[in-house]
Amino acid sequence: MDNHLRINRNTTLKGLTFWGQWIMGQGFVVALLLILVYYQTGTVEFYYRICATLTVLASVPAYTWCGAYAKKDNYLEGLVRLLMGWAMTLAALAVLAFLCKANELFSRQIILEWAVCGYIGQALLYVPLHGFSKYYQRSLQIERRTLIVGTGELAQGLANKLGSIEHFPLVGLVSTGSSPLLTPGLPPVVGPQEELLELIKTHDIRRLYITLALSEAAQIEAMYVDLLDANVDVVWVPDLNSLTLLNHSVSDVDGLPAIHLNESPLTSKPTAALSKSLLDKTVALMAIVLLSPFLLIIGLAVKLTSPGPIFFKQDRHGWNGKVIQVWKFRSMRVHDDHEVKQARRNDSRITPVGRFIRRTSLDELPQLFNVLQGHMALVGPRPHAVAHNNYYSGKILAYMARHRIKPGITGLAQINGCRGETDTIDKMQKRVEIDLKYINNWSLWLDVKILLKTPFTLLSKDIY
Repeated sequence: MDNHLRINRNTTLKGLTFWGQWIMGQGFVVALLLILVYYQTGTVEFYYRICATLTVLASVPAYTWCGAYAKKDNYLEGLVRLLMGWAMTLAALAVLAFLCKANELFSRQIILEWAVCGYIGQALLYVPLHGFSKYYQRSLQIERRTLIVGTGELAQGLANKLGSIEHFPLVGLVSTGSSPLLTPGLPPVVGPQEELLELIKTHDIRRLYITLALSEAAQIEAMYVDLLDANVDVVWVPDLNSLTLLNHSVSDVDGLPAIHLNESPLTSKPTAALSKSLLDKTVALMAIVLLSPFLLIIGLAVKLTSPGPIFFKQDRHGWNGKVIQVWKFRSMRVHDDHEVKQARRNDSRITPVGRFIRRTSLDELPQLFNVLQGHMALVGPRPHAVAHNNYYSGKILAYMARHRIKPGITGLAQINGCRGETDTIDKMQKRVEIDLKYINNWSLWLDVKILLKTPFTLLSKDIY
């Protein structure tokens, strides 16, 4: 629904919000660097000027990927995103200096003071600028008195969404034919569609949302022609609730409006795919290095307590349905089942060491190598065995749509309690719904939040 409400004015405001705050923030950090250098050395060498220029250039993709200066954020979320963007910028500069062998040219004291004070200064600027941005947005909303044409389920849902926006001046709904009972708490029906032009004048309406179905296209066209001279913005919100949408959006194709019903976030946003891949592989590599002693100990424990290989590799569906081999520490005795069976509570196939590493999710750690291979992500829908996918794909709507994004070691479903055996259709249905919710709302910030929450879910009672 939110994607249908995107309009050019909001897009322009979003751009001005980002670039305005970005210019102020980068202007501050550049000025701070030059002042610190001049104060301590009495001059500003050319390599510091180059550093200032590269900072500005590197901050554009870094701040964009981290979603810095987003209007929807509260102050704490905004400050965290700002810190992530600044850290990524500094990391890019450090890597570049290392590759160019220019580390010795810069004063460590100056760079450290600049890194710390640079973020503090940006944070101090962010608070009033973010407040002004929200104030300006509210002032625009107050001017935009709104009516919704329609009283059906879609119209009531839209009214709830608009009503949840602070200071949004939704005047009411306009009935079209038979009017169902409205949910308590919604704005009233102000009149019938036949009196629409008069209602617009009476209530000084500046925006009109039409929520009629696709089958009423002729009525929508006639209404639109009547409204051309009414000095009102007209937005059509087509009724797509009967469809299972995936990462849906609205775009413009050389002047033609296009509604994207089903699109992978990784193909629709190449920069997003790159940023997710960089985060995944960087964190996975660091985790492998830091956890290498534990990986060796677990591997030895598996090998010494049960005959068979250390790793268990199973074919599972990956990104876009391609079959990949997912690695785990072997937690079961070697057996030859003709069909793939999910582990159950008190499963006799699980070894004592296997029970411990499954209970603590340590058996999943080898999947960090899957991430480095590019077959998996840190966060995404959990990969299921091919046999399970073949079984559920014909029983659950949009089941295979989970594979429009790379499978993950952890995911939104896992931190929301959907772990362990899915022995009923309802349990798998819930997991799929949460997976699709993750795909539709994917962002780098969402991945970070899921990673931070994952350790607190590792001792779930449903893991066995």
